[in-house]
Formats: sequence, structure tokens, C-alpha cells
Amino acid sequence: MIEITGLRKAYKDKVVLDGVDLNVAAGTVTALLGPNGAGKTTTVHILSTLVRPDAGTASVNGHDVVRDAASVRDAIGLTGQFSAVDGLLTGEENLLLMARLRHLGAKRARTRTAELLEQFDLVEAARKPISTYSGGMKRRLDLAMTLVTSPSVIFLDEPTTGLDPRSRHTMWDIVRGLVADGTTVLLTTQYLDEADELADRIAVLDNGRIVASGTPDELKRLVPGGHIRLRFADAVSLEAAGGLLTDSTRDDAALTLDVPSDGGVDALRAVLDRLAGARLEVDDLSIHTPDLDDVFFALTGEKK
Repeated sequence: MIEITGLRKAYKDKVVLDGVDLNVAAGTVTALLGPNGAGKTTTVHILSTLVRPDAGTASVNGHDVVRDAASVRDAIGLTGQFSAVDGLLTGEENLLLMARLRHLGAKRARTRTAELLEQFDLVEAARKPISTYSGGMKRRLDLAMTLVTSPSVIFLDEPTTGLDPRSRHTMWDIVRGLVADGTTVLLTTQYLDEADELADRIAVLDNGRIVASGTPDELKRLVPGGHIRLRFADAVSLEAAGGLLTDSTRDDAALTLDVPSDGGVDALRAVLDRLAGARLEVDDLSIHTPDLDDVFFALTGEKK
């Protein structure tokens, strides 16, 4: 649904995109992850025809973003980092305005507005001024306006920035519903848990290049640090287990051993079998695997 090859963009001496390749399958969520200034928003702006690339190609739904920009715009919806709602209008008026701008007839515009108000739980607030809306309500309305023409591809550029946890989860449910109906989503986000929750695939962008891509689980396996933590009842058992599991890291104060592991069932079984063979009992255990924070730090060298 989205194909990018060798995409490049620079502003004077600042190279923002330096040969980006990316493919997004239909009916999936792909998250672009990376530090500020990595090129995420520029990528979205090129794909949505707001910015022209310096080199490379990009197509959306089979249409080139430069040669066939009008067809691309017909196929997409864009929710940017900042709300695009008109604060002087009501929620209903905002949706009607967008519907007419997208050339829906008067009857269809009203029907579609009613459908979206219902879908996004904004019926009670429909005729209230935007100044009375919470941040979460504004973002829901913003996304509803993006969906007026039922686009096949949606670009969400940091859609939940500044929202409280409940509003973020509401937005996640909305995105899941859209994808279940066949919509393709390209998401940029500053929230690593958001990418983990929503994305089928993640592309990590750093200094204008894709430095890694794959499913969330595939990316986590790129980063070392997974381990099984074993806690023992006393120092004698800890000492014996440490002698048996020679690759482990020991914490005498906590009576724990950290044994390197990918967290799989086979690895866990092997460790427990070795301990059982030596008649050593484990008081408690936990499995620790790298998360997207670890991936982010390892691949970009930056902390959020």
C-alpha cells in the first residue's frame, strides 16, 4: 500500500532523509520510531504530498506522490501533530465543513457527519463549541475529520501527544477498529508502548536512515540483555546455583542470579532441569526480556 525507495530530502546543509526504503502492507499498522529530528514527520509530509522529495520514489495505493499527487490525496487521510479543528465552530460544524471541502454533497455530508459523531462518541458534544472539548475529544474529532471520505491509508503523526492515559487508550481502540476494517495506518509516535501496542511492524529511523525494521518481537531480539532471574531462600543455595550456572550474574544481597536467556520456554526448562538435577530449589523466578525502550536506546544511542 505504501512503497518508498531511496527517499532523500535536505534543507540547505541539513540532510533529513538519506536514502529511506520502506514498504507498508495493506490493512496493517507500521510505526515510524526515532528521536526528534530523525525524519519521521518529513517522511509523512512527503507521503501526503505536502513536501517534494529531492530524490527517490514514493507511492501510496499505487500512485506516485509527485507525478500523481491528486490521486494520492484522494486515497489518504492525515492527522498531524497539532489539532486541525476550528475552535470557533462546534464539532458538528467542523465535520460538515470538512465534508463539503472534500466535495461531499449536502445530504451525504450530513449523513457522514452523523455517522462519525456516533463512531467517535461525540454525539452529546456535537453542537457544543470546541472550547468546551477536552484534549482527548479534540483528537477524536481531529481523527473523525480525517475519515470523512473513508480513506484507505491514514497517516497519524504523533496522534496521542499530550493526552491522558485513558484518552490514549481510547485512540488506540479506534485505530485498531480502523485496521480491522482494512485501513492501512502509518504511525509516528514518541511513545514506545504505543508502537508496541499498535504496530504490526516498526521501522526505526535515525539520522535520516532506517537502522532497523521488523515486528516488535523481532526488534526486541536484536538487543541483548534478556535473562531469567532466580531468587533463592538462602546464601548456601545461591552459592551452589552460582557454581552450577557459571554464566550467571550474582547479587548476594538480593539472593538472586541473573542467567542470560532469550526468555523462551526451552531455555527456562533447561535452567530449571539443571537446578533440579542438583537438588536446588528456586524460591522465585521471573523472566526479563528487552523492550522497545532497550531497542530505541541501542539503535539510536539516545534516551527519550
